[in-house]
Amino acid sequence: MDSELSVWSLIADAGLLVQFVMLLLALASVVSWALIFQRYQVFRKASSARLAFEERFWSGMDLGQLYRDVNANPTPFSGMEAVFRAGFKEFSRLRQQSRDAEAVMDGAQRAMRVAFSREQERLETHLPFLATVGSTSPYIGLFGTVWGIMNSFRGLAQAQQATLATVAPGISEALIATAMGLFAAIPAVIAYNRFATMSDTLLKNYETFAEEFSSILHRRVHNGDKSTSA
Repeated sequence: MDSELSVWSLIADAGLLVQFVMLLLALASVVSWALIFQRYQVFRKASSARLAFEERFWSGMDLGQLYRDVNANPTPFSGMEAVFRAGFKEFSRLRQQSRDAEAVMDGAQRAMRVAFSREQERLETHLPFLATVGSTSPYIGLFGTVWGIMNSFRGLAQAQQATLATVAPGISEALIATAMGLFAAIPAVIAYNRFATMSDTLLKNYETFAEEFSSILHRRVHNGDKSTSA
């Protein structure tokens, strides 16, 4: 209890600039943790939705029926489903308007690339903030520490008797800024690396699916088969 009170007293007695640095780091930490939990939910749901859609797609279900089902009841956070909907919608529309197989395939693939880019943007939302917090927080904390130590030594120069007890409180409050910088940075760096890896994995799965789906559509349009079954 005494150690907690001493820490709070050191923060309360710190200079205005050091207190501002601490407040900034505390806010960065709170926002980072909120984004970490939010991103975790997004990636967890996206991974589950991918597995569920892949199972439906490769079950041999009629593609037209599958499109009607997912279009009527879209699954949240399902990037693979979004790529499928975009590609199949454009493929069906162009096939009714044109007999040019290459034009139909180019349009369908372009629509899937647009959907893929949107999913990539959605998955990578807020990751730059975590990267920024992870890379800058230690330096911000170090700035507060250096400033606090400078003030401590200025006070030491004006003191009649230089003792450790004279400078210890100032140095201690300064070091708290460094500790807070590390406290904000470490979770942000770990979360960023983890989410970046998960994002790359999902996007590679989406890209592989788009290529496989393009091959299916390519066979349909070049064989002249109007059937939409997988």
